[in-house]
Amino acid sequence: MRTDLNRSIVTRSTVDRPAVSRPADLPAAVRNLGILAHVDAGKTTVTERVLYLTGAIHRRGEVHDGTTVTDFDSQERDRGITIFAAAVSCSWDGHRINLIDTPGHVDFFDEVERSLRVLDGAVAVFDAVAGVEPQSEAVWRQADRHGVPRIAFVNKLDRAGADLDSAVASIRERLHPAPLAVQLPIGREDGFTGVVDLLRMRALTWSDGTDGAHEGPVPETLREDAERRRRALEEAVAELHPAALEEFCTHGTLGATTLAAALRDLTRTGEAVVVLCGSAYRNRGIEPLLQAVVDYLPSPLDVPAVRGTLGGEVQERPADPAAPFAALAFKVNSTATGRLTYLRIYSGTVRKGDTVLDTATGRTERIARLVRVQADRHAETDTATAGDIVAAIGLKAARAGATLCAPAAPLVLEPPTTAEPVVSVAVEACRNTDTERLATALARLVEEDPSLAVRTDPETGQVLLSGMGELHLEVAVEKIRRANGVEVAVGRPQVSYRETVAAGVTGLVYRHVKQDGGAGQFAHVVIDVEPLHPDPEAADGGDGAGRFEFRSTVTGGRVPREYVQAVEAGCRDALAEGPLGGHRVTGVRVTLTDGATHVKDSSETAFRTAGRFALRDALRACRMTLLEPVVEVTATVPDDAVGAVIGDLAARRGRVTGQAARAGTAVVTATVPLAELFGYATRLRSRTQGRGTFTTRPTGYAPAP
Repeated sequence: MRTDLNRSIVTRSTVDRPAVSRPADLPAAVRNLGILAHVDAGKTTVTERVLYLTGAIHRRGEVHDGTTVTDFDSQERDRGITIFAAAVSCSWDGHRINLIDTPGHVDFFDEVERSLRVLDGAVAVFDAVAGVEPQSEAVWRQADRHGVPRIAFVNKLDRAGADLDSAVASIRERLHPAPLAVQLPIGREDGFTGVVDLLRMRALTWSDGTDGAHEGPVPETLREDAERRRRALEEAVAELHPAALEEFCTHGTLGATTLAAALRDLTRTGEAVVVLCGSAYRNRGIEPLLQAVVDYLPSPLDVPAVRGTLGGEVQERPADPAAPFAALAFKVNSTATGRLTYLRIYSGTVRKGDTVLDTATGRTERIARLVRVQADRHAETDTATAGDIVAAIGLKAARAGATLCAPAAPLVLEPPTTAEPVVSVAVEACRNTDTERLATALARLVEEDPSLAVRTDPETGQVLLSGMGELHLEVAVEKIRRANGVEVAVGRPQVSYRETVAAGVTGLVYRHVKQDGGAGQFAHVVIDVEPLHPDPEAADGGDGAGRFEFRSTVTGGRVPREYVQAVEAGCRDALAEGPLGGHRVTGVRVTLTDGATHVKDSSETAFRTAGRFALRDALRACRMTLLEPVVEVTATVPDDAVGAVIGDLAARRGRVTGQAARAGTAVVTATVPLAELFGYATRLRSRTQGRGTFTTRPTGYAPAP
C-alpha cells in the first residue's frame, strides 16, 4: 500500500474541512475497524469527529446533548452511554472506512465480541488521566483472542491531570509490552494545542473555532525532547523489525519511509502498538489518527483468507470479488424500514436481488435491497464486494452468526461465540391482552441480541429473561416498553448458579433394560465421575465452570464407538439439572470404564438413555458444591470515603484485592459475588455523596457459602 510521507495531512486553517476523495471500490482501499474503550473514554466522540472530518456529516454532535450519530437509540441518549454497536461508513484519502462504535459497558461485551469477529483492525481509546481501565483491558483481551491489530489513541489530553507518558506506561504494564508513541503533546492540560509528529519531525496545531491543523516546525522548547523521543522510537523499532535493524546498524538512524513501513508491519503482526494522542472533544488529533488508520491498519487483503468448513473439510476463501460469495451475518436489527441483517462480506460479490443460501437453516433467501449504514440512516447501493460491511433488507430468517453464501458454493463460517447469561428476571405483561405482544417482543429481542435468553420456569410458570447484567436487563425491558408499547412487570433479579462435583464416585453401574412387546432396549454402562481440575488459563477464571470432559477406557470392543458417543450425549443431557437445586452442572469429568451390549436390543437410543440416568444417579452419590458467579469490582471513590466503601464491600462478601491512589481519589478493587451487587450503585452514591463510580468485570464462578 502506498504511503506518501511528503503529503500533508491537512494545511487549512479555515473552517473548510479537507477535501475527501471518492474511495476506490477495491478491497485494498477498505478499512474495517472498531472503536474500543472503557465507558466514558470518548469512543463516541472520536467516531463523531471522524464522521465530521470525512464529510459524512455536516454538524458535530455531542454525547451530552444527545445529538451524536452512532448513539441514536433513545435509551443511549437518555443514559449518555453506547449500548448497541453502530456501524457507519465514510471516506478518507481514497479509502472507504467502515467503522463500528462499540459499547464500553461490561454488560454489553457480547456486542463487542460480535463486532470484533468481523473487523480487520481497531482503534483503542484511552483516557489520558485514567490510562488503562478495567473494561479497556477486557476489550483488549477480546481483540487479542480474535487477532485484531490495533492502534491506540490517548484521548482527553486537555483534562486536568492528563499525561501521555503515564498512559503509555499503563498500556505497557497491563496490555502490551511494546507501545510506540509516535507523537509528543504540545502544551499540557487546558493548554494542549497540538502534537509533534515524531516521524516527520513537524508540529501540528489546532485552534479553537477551526477544523484544520496548522503545520509548522517543532517549537524550540520541545525540539530537544522531540529528538530524544524520535531516537528512542527508532531504537525500539529497530529491536523489533529486521529491515529497520539493518538500516539502523548501517546508517545509525532510520528514515521516515523505513520507520513508517516498519510500524505498519509491526502493527499488523501485533508485535507493537502505535500510540497517538489528542482531544476528540476539542477536535484535536483526529486527522493524524485517520491517516494512521489508513497507513498502519490492514485492509481485507492484508489479513489471512477466511476459513470455513464444508462437509467436515476446511476451505479458504480469499478476499477476491471474483470468488464465490461468502458472508457472515453478525447483527440483526428491526427498524421502521424493515429487518436489517448486517453482513461482513469475506469473498465474492453480492447484488440486490441475488438469492443466497443460509447454511444455518439450509434455506435460500432473496436480498431485496443492499444499504450502506450510517447508524440509523441508510444509503442504498446496488452491489457490495469482498471486504465490505453492508446491511441487507429482505432476509427473513437469517440470525446473527449465520453464514450466507452462493447456493452453488456452500460454506460454513465460524460464528461469533455467545456468552452464557448470568442474571435473570421474571417478566409478565401488566394486562392480559398484552401477553401475546410480550411474547412477540421477547422473541424479537433474542433474535437481535443472542446474549439474551428467554425460558419458562417449569415450577412457577414464570417467563424468565436472562442477560449479562442488571443494566443489560434494564435496557432490554425498557426497549420492550418503548418499541412495543407493552407495560411489563419485572421481578427481582436472580443470578444463575451452577453445581460442580467436590468429591466423585467410581464404578457406578447402570443397566437399562426395557421390553414392551416390540423391539427391546438394552444398555449396560459403568462410569467414574470426578471433579475436572481448574485450568488457570481458562476463560472462565480457572474455576472449571462451563467445562465438561468425557473419555472412555473400555477395551476389547465391549462398547462400540457409536455407543460410546451416545453415552457421552446422554451424560451431557444429564448436566442440565444438578441434584442440589436443579442448576446446570459444570466442571465434571466422566469416564466410561466398562459396559455390555445385546446383539438385538442395543441401540444408540438405549445407550444415550443409560448415559443420562447413570450420570444422574452418580451425581446424587457425589459430594456436590454450589457455585455462584463472581465479578471484579473497581470502585473509584474520594479518599475520605475509602473506609466506608471497603466496609460495605466486606459486608457484601467481597474480598479486597487491591487499592491505589490516583489524583485525590482512591481506586479499590475487590472480588464480589454478583448476587450481592444488585442496587450497589445507589449504595455507593450515598456512601460517597454522589462522587463514587464503579465498574465490574466477570471473573467466573466460586463456591457459594
